[in-house]
Amino acid sequence: MKIQFIRSSEKKKILERLKEQFGIAELPYLLIESGKEKIRAFSGHLSKEEILELKQNINIETIGSYIIKKEFDSQLRLSFDATNLFKDQIKKNIIEINEIQTLEWLKGRDLPIVSPKGISVIQNKSDYLGCGKSSGYSIINHVPKDRRLKK
Repeated sequence: MKIQFIRSSEKKKILERLKEQFGIAELPYLLIESGKEKIRAFSGHLSKEEILELKQNINIETIGSYIIKKEFDSQLRLSFDATNLFKDQIKKNIIEINEIQTLEWLKGRDLPIVSPKGISVIQNKSDYLGCGKSSGYSIINHVPKDRRLKK
């Protein structure tokens, strides 16, 4: 798999989009694009040059944590883990759900909630439960299959 470092000009655009969508103002990571429009964050002590040198000697398929998916409509969807990573910064597009809805959400089911169209962070009390995409009449579930509650 090819990894590509995101340039600072592109990182600024991503940060502007994150601020507009969720209120996230800081992104103190080296950003790497890999695979299907996925952005990973690396916070280690290796420089870009050291990572590239290492990649020449061993097979590096992924590096860092998956945090963002670029959606086809130019919106960004935070990964399940990224919602917790940025929970202190997220201020916008939050949908608060109750305990019953939380169980349904964690089972991988869509929620019949009327909300503005677009991507929102799903929250129950102080728990951030990933992102969902609203059609206006329901929230489409994006909890990874391996993270879902068994039925």
